[in-house]
Amino acid sequence: MITFTRLADIRNIEKTALAMGSFDGMHKGHTALIGRAVSGAARSGLKSAVFTFSNHPKNALAGKIVVRNIQYPDDKAATIEALGVDYLFSLPFTERICRMRRESFVEELLRGAFNMAEAFCGFNFHYGYRAEGDAESLRASGAALGFPVHVMDAVRADGTIVSSSLIRTLIAEGRMEECARFLGRNYFIKGVVIEGNRVGRTFGFPTLNMHLDAGMSVPAHGVYVTECGVSGRRLAGVTNVGVRPTVDGEGRRLVETHLLDFSGELYGQSVCVAFLKKLREERRFENTECLVRQIEADCKEARAYHETPGKRDGIDRLSYEKGGVRNGTDAGL
Repeated sequence: MITFTRLADIRNIEKTALAMGSFDGMHKGHTALIGRAVSGAARSGLKSAVFTFSNHPKNALAGKIVVRNIQYPDDKAATIEALGVDYLFSLPFTERICRMRRESFVEELLRGAFNMAEAFCGFNFHYGYRAEGDAESLRASGAALGFPVHVMDAVRADGTIVSSSLIRTLIAEGRMEECARFLGRNYFIKGVVIEGNRVGRTFGFPTLNMHLDAGMSVPAHGVYVTECGVSGRRLAGVTNVGVRPTVDGEGRRLVETHLLDFSGELYGQSVCVAFLKKLREERRFENTECLVRQIEADCKEARAYHETPGKRDGIDRLSYEKGGVRNGTDAGL
C-alpha cells in the first residue's frame, strides 16, 4: 500500500475506486465499506483507495481534543493495508479543506487529486464546508460527472447500528465485551513500560505501568481481564485502571497490569494491553489485607476466564502482528 500524507505528493496515480470516511477506529462498518471498495476496484479494473483524515475534524475545529481515538494511527493504517487497499490518502484536516464548498471538494480533491472513478461512502457521509454535502449530493455529482456512487447502509451488530461514538461510550463505561462485538476486535492500548512506585511488589503482585496517551480513549475505572503482548508473547493479565484509592487516596489515573505467568523486568519495553472483560469497579478497601484478598480473587477469576475454551479466540491478531508498539524496544507484538 502506498500512503500519501500531503496533497502535494499525490501525482501520477492510476484511477481509483475510493472509500471515504473518518474511519476513526476501523470498526465493523468501516471494514465493510472498505471491503466493498476493494472488491469494486477489482471488478472495475481500478486501484482501491481510502481517503481519511489524520486528525479528527472536530478536534481541528475546536483546537483541542474533544474526540478521543479508539485506534492508533499506525494501527489504522495497518488495518487498512490488510484489507488489500492500494492507496491510502491520510491527510490533515486543514483550513483549506474545511472551507471547500462541496463542488470543489468533489472536483479538486476526489476527482482531481485522488483520480476517483468510482465512489464508496456510508449512509451518513458528509463533506464540504459546514458538512453541506452528503451521500445524495455526491450521487448527484456522480450522475453529472459520470462516476458511480455506492452508498452503504448502516452496519448493525445485535440489532444496533455500529458507530464510533457508540464504541467510545462503551469504552468509557467499561463494557469491553460489548465493545469488541461492535469494534470487531478487542480494544487495546499500548505504550512503553515505566517505573512506578513498586507498591504492587510489596503485596506480592508486581505490575507493569504505562503512560496514558492523552488522545486515546481509556476504559472506565475498574479491574479488567486483559491479554498483554510482551516481547512477542501473549500473556494473561489483570489490569487496574484508576487512582488506587486504598493505597494513594485520590491520585492521578494509572493503568497497571499484573501478568499472571511472568516474572522479570520489562522497563523500557513496549507492551500492548487488550481489554477483554471488566471484573469489578475500583473501590477503596478498609485496609491493605482486604485489598490483597480481593486481588487474589481477581487473579483467580481472570485465570479461569483465560482457561475457558474459546474466550481468547476473538483477540485480533493484527493488533499484535502489525499493530504493535513502534516507539520502544519491541516493534511489534
